[in-house]
Amino acid sequence: MTGYGREQIQVGNKTISVEIRSLNSKGIDLNLKLPSQYREKELDARNLVSTQLERGKIDAYINIQGSGDAPFEINREAVKKYYTQVLEIYNELGHKIEADTLAGIFRFPEAISSGTLELDENEWSQVVDLINKACKKLKEFRLQEGKKLEADMRTQVSGILTNLKNVNQYEDERLKSVKERLIKNLNELGLKENFDKNRFEQELIYYLEKLDINEEKVRLTGHCEYFIKTMETDAMPGRKLGFIAQEMGREINTLGSKCNHAEIQKLVVKMKDDLEKIKEQCLNIL
Repeated sequence: MTGYGREQIQVGNKTISVEIRSLNSKGIDLNLKLPSQYREKELDARNLVSTQLERGKIDAYINIQGSGDAPFEINREAVKKYYTQVLEIYNELGHKIEADTLAGIFRFPEAISSGTLELDENEWSQVVDLINKACKKLKEFRLQEGKKLEADMRTQVSGILTNLKNVNQYEDERLKSVKERLIKNLNELGLKENFDKNRFEQELIYYLEKLDINEEKVRLTGHCEYFIKTMETDAMPGRKLGFIAQEMGREINTLGSKCNHAEIQKLVVKMKDDLEKIKEQCLNIL
């Protein structure tokens, strides 16, 4: 969602510029600043930016340089009346009027009035065009960043699948280790001869089924494939990818809790590391 776009145009003796920045956000959070003569068009500008950029913490600035400021006029009648009254007070107090008194009078209410600039519809149409162009540049910036993110996340997903595949080489060793550990515990309890071997086998099968990780492996593989497919097909996959990453995390965590094998645990840690990188990147995707 990060991006930047800027455009400007010369209108008469004024330079009008539009600058838009975007950062990560769950929704649309638009901060818009524009000159006073465009205030009546603020809602239109907000809708224009929000519709095109859709998500992100967005700062949009419309600036005018040149003679775009409202004109100021001296209210001659008000200044004269103020001056006359001030002069009378000075005379009553027996003081001479000071040189900077007139400058002080200009600070009195209504001594100076500011005019208002009327909105030029033709000028505003040019501003709308600038906003569109700035948004387009920002989206192009986002697209370039998105390609980098896609390549990076493909690498992370590939890493998860590779480590998941490496789990297979430890499966026989893991099950054998579990069985040996159970028998050892029985021996330590002095039950080597005095137990029902058929019942033991049944309990062992039940225990091994609880420790079976094949279902988690299949689901995790499916989630990874769905993650890649979503990146390739969805126009705005950000939220969806985040949900898929959560499901991937559940399977990886379950895999780690069931495996009971040091080498598989190491592979699980690597998968978690890749997944955390994916989650961080998902926050920057529309």
